[in-house]
Amino acid sequence: MEHKDQPNTESRRRFIKNASLASGALVLPSLGTNAMVNVFNEKKLKIALVGCGGRGTGAANQALEADDHVELVAMADLFEDQLSSSYGHLYEKYKDTGKINVKDKHKFVGFDGFKKAIDLADVVILTTPPGFRPYHFAYAIENDKHVFMEKPVATDAPGIRKVLETAKLAEQKKLNVVVGLQRHYQENYIKVNSLIKGGELGKILSGQVYWNSSGVWVRPRKPEQSELEYQMRNWYYFNWICGDHILEQHIHNIDVANWFIGEYPVSAQGMGGRMVRKGPDHGEIFDHHFVEFTYPSGAVIASQCRHQPNTMYRVGEAFQLTNGRVDTHDAGVAKIYDLDGKEIQSIGNSKGHNPYQQEHNELFASIRNNAVINDAYNGAKSTMTAIMGRMATYSGKVIGWEEALASDLQLMPEELSWDSPTPTRPDENGNYPVPVPGQAKVL
Repeated sequence: MEHKDQPNTESRRRFIKNASLASGALVLPSLGTNAMVNVFNEKKLKIALVGCGGRGTGAANQALEADDHVELVAMADLFEDQLSSSYGHLYEKYKDTGKINVKDKHKFVGFDGFKKAIDLADVVILTTPPGFRPYHFAYAIENDKHVFMEKPVATDAPGIRKVLETAKLAEQKKLNVVVGLQRHYQENYIKVNSLIKGGELGKILSGQVYWNSSGVWVRPRKPEQSELEYQMRNWYYFNWICGDHILEQHIHNIDVANWFIGEYPVSAQGMGGRMVRKGPDHGEIFDHHFVEFTYPSGAVIASQCRHQPNTMYRVGEAFQLTNGRVDTHDAGVAKIYDLDGKEIQSIGNSKGHNPYQQEHNELFASIRNNAVINDAYNGAKSTMTAIMGRMATYSGKVIGWEEALASDLQLMPEELSWDSPTPTRPDENGNYPVPVPGQAKVL
């Protein structure tokens, strides 16, 4: 079990600790479907899906693939069309397997549907927009459910504190919690982390982490939509429910820095703004961020993320150590270099290895073996790291870890209904307030 003050490390039991640097060998335990069935018992584990968008449908598919003795019994979403689409995709694939058993009365639409779905399950998949995560996670753990939840796990510091409290309860109840920071379940990242922790490469002095891309979808406003429905449909562009792309996407790369260094940063300072995404269609978030994170060890990580078309694409990480350099990439090989820039090792993934599938394989294997995985502490602290970065870029000030975590600025309401006002409101021209460095309130 991971301790709450430690980032995920090789202690996950996912590989042999004495993997050889020379051979590059990596041995993972066998977590195939047949190995999991009957390890602990033959109970058919019931799954509930809360959040039926594309990521939720994908996660449900991976959960159904992870174990032979599972069935999807409940689904919940704010929107009936999303739930129906997700159900249709899953039913078509699994209709002949007996793994889809969602009765019409167990398809829940609305803000309170998550509770009804969770009540019917043994294992819960939480894949709504991240603002909801702290409250859905708390309800699931309070009701003794194992959880897979997507990153990030909150959009504000009060939400993070709630997740950390719930993580303690999950630990006490010996419930499994896997967070969708899937690089922790990816072979080449696991191996590089092992080499760093083993000391062969020395100490991380500095690094660069990137999520630079052209951006994501925009969903046009429809005349019949209320303001709340419009923002919920376009959740990516509103901080109360998304947290900006430094949090929603770039958390992956920031989390890798935390993991490899073995610490969480003590402070952040940076800059950002909107150069390309402007106007009502893009809500209130920035289209670029640059942050320097400083760690207790003295390491400094330069973090950059960008959503601008026709610019350099890069998603990955680079680290400079006392004995060499490491480059990692989510879709490619990791490369190790010596101090002279000579490549000394290349680390890939096994054929067919899929970290998105692996995290579900390990979740269900742990349940079957009466073991415990608890990713919630690291999920919360890496989420908090990205939130601290957003605070730094929005304010233009140096933000410390303790003051950031203690902030009482709550972006996400604990309860919502279709009659609720939106936390962010447009002006008379339909434009949303955009944070201004030097003026923005972030704490």
